[in-house]
Amino acid sequence: MTQMPDMLFMACDTPQKVFLMRCSMWATQPALRHKRRGLWQTTSWANYLANTRAVGLALAAMGLQRGDVVCVLAENRPEWLYADMGAQCMGLIGNGIYPTASSEQVAFILQHSLARVLFVENQEQLEKALSVRDSCPDLLRIVVMERKGLRTLNDQGVMFFDDLLAQGEALVHTQPKAFEQHIALGQPDDTAFLVYTSGTTGPPKGAMVSNRNVVFQLGQAPSYLNAKVGDRSLSFLPLCHIAERMASSFNPLAVGLVVHFPENAGTVFNDLREVAPHVLFAPPRFWEKMYSQIDLFMRDAVAPARWMYGRALAANQSLVAVRLTGTQRTASAIERLQSFCAFRNLKIFLGLQNVRTALTGAAPVPADLIKWFLSIDIELREAFGMTETCGFCTATPAGGIKLGWAGKAGDGTDIKIGAEDEVMVRGPNVFAGYWRDSKKTQEAIDAEGWLRTGDCGELDSNGYLAITGRIKDIMITSGGKNISPSQIENLLKFSPYITDAVAVGDGRHFVSALIMIDQEHVARFAQERQVPYTDFASLTRTPQVIELIFQQVTAANAQLARVEQVKEFRIISELLGAEDEELTPTMKLKRKVVATKYASLIDAMYAKA
Repeated sequence: MTQMPDMLFMACDTPQKVFLMRCSMWATQPALRHKRRGLWQTTSWANYLANTRAVGLALAAMGLQRGDVVCVLAENRPEWLYADMGAQCMGLIGNGIYPTASSEQVAFILQHSLARVLFVENQEQLEKALSVRDSCPDLLRIVVMERKGLRTLNDQGVMFFDDLLAQGEALVHTQPKAFEQHIALGQPDDTAFLVYTSGTTGPPKGAMVSNRNVVFQLGQAPSYLNAKVGDRSLSFLPLCHIAERMASSFNPLAVGLVVHFPENAGTVFNDLREVAPHVLFAPPRFWEKMYSQIDLFMRDAVAPARWMYGRALAANQSLVAVRLTGTQRTASAIERLQSFCAFRNLKIFLGLQNVRTALTGAAPVPADLIKWFLSIDIELREAFGMTETCGFCTATPAGGIKLGWAGKAGDGTDIKIGAEDEVMVRGPNVFAGYWRDSKKTQEAIDAEGWLRTGDCGELDSNGYLAITGRIKDIMITSGGKNISPSQIENLLKFSPYITDAVAVGDGRHFVSALIMIDQEHVARFAQERQVPYTDFASLTRTPQVIELIFQQVTAANAQLARVEQVKEFRIISELLGAEDEELTPTMKLKRKVVATKYASLIDAMYAKA
C-alpha cells in the first residue's frame, strides 16, 4: 500500500499545492484517460497541469476575484477537472451541478452560490443555462465544452472551452509565474469547493469544503486504498457528489491513480471490463446490478458451467461463513482449483479481475451481497461518510469485514453516539459550514465541534460503527413500535427481481412496501413462462409477476421480526431513471417524494385493514 510522505503535507497545506507538486513528480505518467468515439485518449500529469493552468489564468483574466464561485454542469470528463481545479488554483471556489438538474434547479444553485462563471458540456446544457441566465445577475460568462450544434452561436455572454484554453495558454507567456503565485496564496481555511445537498428535505444547502478538509482526507486515503502509482480507477458517479469528487479529483493526488472516464453513462459496464480497475467505489445498487448480471449470465450458461459455478459457490460460501466468525479454514487444493475455474472468467466478465480495493457506501448494504462477493474472492468493504465529513469517515479495514458494520474511523476522526442514538463526528474532515446559511451551520455543528450526522448508529468495543438508519426515517407504528426501514429494504433489494423498495408504516398498524422491480430480470422471468405483456407498466400488473414478488417478500419476511414483516406491497408501475424526481443522482429512492407521489397507492394497502 502506497503511503504519502509526511514531508509532502508539511510543504503542502492545500490540495492545490499537492496538485502542483504531483504534476511535477509524475509529469510524464498518465493521469486521465477518456473514451471518445470508442478510443481511449490519454492525458499526462504534465498536460493535466497545462490545461488546468490555462483555465485558471483565463478565469482570472475575466476579472474574477478570490472567493468567487465557478460552476460546472457536465458529465464526467477531463474538462470537468480542468475547470474545477483551475478555479481552485486561482483561489476561486469550485462547484458542480448535477447534469440531470432541471432548469429550475440550475437557476437556484447559480443564484444561491452567486456563481460568476458556468461551464456547460453541450447544447442541451447550454439551453438550460440560457433559459435562466436573466434570473442570475451575478453570472458573467458561460463556457461551452462541445461545439456540436452551436457553430452559428453568436452570444457575447457565451464562449467555447477551446477558445478559453487558447486565451489561457497565451497568458502563460505574458504571466509565467502568476498561476504558481495564486496557488502559493492559498490558505488551509479557504473554501476549496461547494457541494450542494440533494434537497430532499427542503432547498439544497451548499456545504463548504475547506482546503484543510481535503488535505486531511488525502492523508487518510492510503489507509483504505490498496493502490500504487499507475493503478486504474473508473469515474462514473456524478463528480458533483462528494464521493466521486474525492475519488476522481483528489485521491489520485494521494496514490497516483489513473482516472478513466467512460464514453457515456450507457457504456459504463462495458468500459469497466476494458479498464479492469484496481480501485472501484460504487453505491450498493451498482454492486447489486453486478450480482444480477451474473445471475442472468449463469441462466444462459451451459450445464457443466452452471454445475461448476454452483459447486464452487457452495464450497466458498462455507469458507466465508467460517471466516466471518473470526476463524480461518484453508481451502483444499480441489476447492482452490474449483474456485479458479468457476470465478476467474466470471470476474473478467465483470471487469473485476484486477480489483484490490472494492468499496461501497452511500446507502445500506445487504449482508448477503457482501457474502456473495466474498464467495467469488472480492472483498467488498463498506465505508461511511457524507458531504459534511468531506467523504470518508469510517471504512472496513482489509481482512476485517463485519457484516452490518461500516468499519472504523480514520486516524484523527472522533465518533460518538449522542442523543437518540445519533452518530456524532468531530475532526479535521468536518466541513466549514453551509454557504450563506449560518443558522443551518449552527444546527449541524455544536459548540464543541461535533457534527450531527442525522444517522442512527452504534459503536462496538473495537471501534466499529454500524449505521442503523436515519433519525428522520424511523417509523413508529400505531402500536408504538420503533422500526428502522433500512433492514427491511435491504432484504428486499437483495432479490435479483427487486431494484429498490420503500418500507412504509409510520403511524400505521403494520408495515407495507412500495417495490420497484428489476426490468431485465422480471422480463426474462416473463419470457421463460410465456407471460404476455406490452410494456413495463403492464408487466408489473401481471398475476405471475405479482406472485413472483410476493415470494420475494415472503423470503425477506422470514428473516425479520414479526412486527417488521411486510404485510402488503404494491409494485411501482413506472420505470424510474436518474432524471426522475423520485431518485437522487446516486440512484437512491427519495423516501418523502415517493410517499407523497404514491400516497394513493399507499392508502390502498391500508384501506381494508
